[in-house]
Amino acid sequence: MTDLASLTDLVRRAWAAPGPGVLLIDGPSGSGKSTLADELQASLSDTGAILIRMDEIYPGWVGLDESRTILARDVLSPWRRGEPSGHALWDWAADRQSGWREIPAGHPLLVEGCGAASGWTSDPATVLVWVEASDDTRKRRALARDAGTFDAHWEMWDAQWRHYLARADYRARADAVIRTD
Repeated sequence: MTDLASLTDLVRRAWAAPGPGVLLIDGPSGSGKSTLADELQASLSDTGAILIRMDEIYPGWVGLDESRTILARDVLSPWRRGEPSGHALWDWAADRQSGWREIPAGHPLLVEGCGAASGWTSDPATVLVWVEASDDTRKRRALARDAGTFDAHWEMWDAQWRHYLARADYRARADAVIRTD
């Protein structure tokens, strides 16, 4: 299942259950998660789904592990209880937190980025999509996308990513796996 229409149908079926659902899009940096998230948000626009990018949550270049805690504690736990949630915003240029994003209760969530799958549960209204590409393709895309700001951090980020992967096989839990190269 790799086309947008099939993914949209998968999500709509899962979200048909009472209460809002969550779509988690995970995979390594440069694999195409953000592009897919934008396309899915547009195709699900009638649902009122709120897009959350992990890039907003990471507390800096060494923050992949901590972002998993932030996602669970500040965003998904209150949201699953039907309460408003939110998270601190990270200002990459200033290398510090800068503000807070409120997330209203009762809306489906679309969470995109490295580490998003850590919010996975066996709840049928949770959909996990894994996006991947070859290491060479990913690195080329990520470094071109970020116009030099990622270059000095690529190896460190990739090491954090590989540590994250060693903890759990989120790919095996995915409802869909998308290869983008």
